[in-house]
Amino acid sequence: MHFLRLRFPRVTSLLVLGGVLVAVLLGWTAPAHATGERLVDDYRSVYGTPGVAAAVIDGSSVETIVRGRDGDGNAVTARTRFRIASMSKSMTATAIMLLVDRGRVSLDDPVVKVLPDFRMADPRFTEITVRQVLSHTSGLSISTNNEYVFPPPRGAREIVAGLADKTLAAAPGTRSEYHNTNYSIAARIVEVLSGKSFDTFLRTELFTPLGMTDTSSTLGCSDRAEGLTSGYQVVLGVAVAAPEMPGFCVGNGGVISTLDDMVRWLRFNQGTFGTDLLSAGSLAELHTVQPKADGYALGWRSRPVAAGAPPSVIGHGGTLATWTGDMVFSPKTGVAALVLTNSGGDPSLLSTNLLAERIGAPATPMSNPLTVVNAVLLGLTVGMTALLVTAIVRARRWASRRRAARRPMLVLRLVPLALVTVLSVVLPTPIWGGFNFQYWIVTAWLMPPLALFCLTCSVLGAVALGRRLWCFRRAGQATSAPVRPATADS
Repeated sequence: MHFLRLRFPRVTSLLVLGGVLVAVLLGWTAPAHATGERLVDDYRSVYGTPGVAAAVIDGSSVETIVRGRDGDGNAVTARTRFRIASMSKSMTATAIMLLVDRGRVSLDDPVVKVLPDFRMADPRFTEITVRQVLSHTSGLSISTNNEYVFPPPRGAREIVAGLADKTLAAAPGTRSEYHNTNYSIAARIVEVLSGKSFDTFLRTELFTPLGMTDTSSTLGCSDRAEGLTSGYQVVLGVAVAAPEMPGFCVGNGGVISTLDDMVRWLRFNQGTFGTDLLSAGSLAELHTVQPKADGYALGWRSRPVAAGAPPSVIGHGGTLATWTGDMVFSPKTGVAALVLTNSGGDPSLLSTNLLAERIGAPATPMSNPLTVVNAVLLGLTVGMTALLVTAIVRARRWASRRRAARRPMLVLRLVPLALVTVLSVVLPTPIWGGFNFQYWIVTAWLMPPLALFCLTCSVLGAVALGRRLWCFRRAGQATSAPVRPATADS
């Protein structure tokens, strides 16, 4: 690659190597400690999380641990509001089970029976059942239904209508693929059968009876809500308050709650609170792994306490760009753990460790792999910036050498720059499930260092390519200009 043969390769190598060394130093692994408070503090140190609200439920006792600040800089409390993201799915599934208990629907009813307007460009869609929607075995897939559409659809009705020209990736009931649209379909079923908006149904039929007075839901992932501050983006330990990425969250991730309210929610699922709201059989079905669902139940998932161990607990996590959380409980011991955070990270690691610490199981050391990835990406960004700026500055000298060369080989000499430019434009698109330039927005929110690296390479690469071509053309015009003959007077 000719354009890389400059005078700064050693500097660039040192920059990249420095980034890697910083990554190694920053990407330390925190040992598991013996108390919940130390586990929470270790997690915040590893992930740089600005605010955490956690709880461990053991019988009638509840240990709450709050740390850090919210998006306005105020101290996190047990009543601080968090987006709980995909933990919302457990509530959507429960809303469906409430309707099952009331005889309004059966889990094995075809969706078209309760949603006559539901259509897809695939004849197999008529086989999709309510159970398959709730267990992610409907055949819907990111490969045939892009969920990262900007602007996102508003409301469950619009999301369901948008499936009219989509196909299935598999026959219903034959394989599992986690797909948020399934739960937006479930939300629409709730709306149609109840005659209420999804938020109203959750509030009046679920949250209010359970005393979850600070819990509500929104249609969009970034909708404003009373008492909700912004979450954070954290890169290499630096936290910046940031708006949430726009997206459709109705049914699949739109609930906003507090630690106090989520403790009530876990107690309800443990069967020790609100026992008159849902039948014991329906509650048990929510936590039962479904056919072909790869460990998924209905809004919950069976999983192990430690890597390599057999599944023994029930839990569900939630991830948005600026909010993450996790909840888990042991049906055998009754112990439960809950974590809410206002930034990215791996809260399931913390919640599982909190649970493991309480039941005497080994805890898993906590580490943040993105620390290394982000440090390397920032090092590469600095290195590529130096190389491409040098290519731009020296474009005239490069063009003169090419004009003077016996074999300019112009196209071959420009290939490296063209590849850098094109590949950096394309790189963010396949990460999220297919080729779509809208995925640049997703990358900018979820992986800012990668977006910065790609943007730097694409912009500076295009400028370097254009300047080399322009200088090459100017050099040709200069050499081909006619020379005026000398006159006697000169």
